[in-house]
Amino acid sequence: MIKVITTLKRKPGMTTDEFRAYYEDHHRVIGEKYLAGFASRYLRRYLNTVPDASGIHHEPEFDVLLEMWFDDDVSFQSCIEKLNEPAVAEEIAIDEEKLFDRLTKRSYIVEEHESSMRA
Repeated sequence: MIKVITTLKRKPGMTTDEFRAYYEDHHRVIGEKYLAGFASRYLRRYLNTVPDASGIHHEPEFDVLLEMWFDDDVSFQSCIEKLNEPAVAEEIAIDEEKLFDRLTKRSYIVEEHESSMRA
């Protein structure tokens, strides 16, 4: 299993509600179109702030954790090739410009280590 996590920040001036609505109503559909047949899961984990010790809600560094899961390296590499096709990359970039602060976008391949929490 290969998991890729991307942190994404909304475009300045866009509210959290506008961001989430646009992502789910528009950008998600583009993701599904190009991830279908390659990714086994496509998740968006939206962040809601928790107040600090003084009760202040701070602006998060990013608004959503995007997760893409691939069953194997062949699926992952094939997806990367598809996403890098010029027409595909252009369609994604044009829509990302409407939604994200693209300069803050970061992606990571995740290596997981899970603890057993049995008593």
